[in-house]
Amino acid sequence: QVQLVESGGGLVQPGGSLRLSCAASGFTFDSYAIGWFRQAPGKEPEAVLCIDRNDGITYYVDSVKGRITISRDSAKNTVYLQMNSLKPEDTAIYSCVAAQTYGCSDRRLLYDYYGQGTQVTVSS
Repeated sequence: QVQLVESGGGLVQPGGSLRLSCAASGFTFDSYAIGWFRQAPGKEPEAVLCIDRNDGITYYVDSVKGRITISRDSAKNTVYLQMNSLKPEDTAIYSCVAAQTYGCSDRRLLYDYYGQGTQVTVSS
């Protein structure tokens, strides 16, 4: 059974940090690109960044560069999203996705598997 399970979301003050985890099971983890999307209230989902099977990283949102990073732990079949210097505009549901055929993309429909998401709220 294929699963992508996110964790680590929560409420944090502006300037704070969170580390989100995406735990994968049921597929060959290292053969897949893993991406993170976010959806803010009333907005369409947007791609944030992605790590491909060779650990290459693609950013899709300029405003997160220098604040948010992605990493992969193949031993744990887990991808992490380290988010620092968080801003209120980072508030969203963050979900991870996995793609084998097309690799990293900002088009959500090109991914093969989807997680349910975890809420991140940045507020004082």
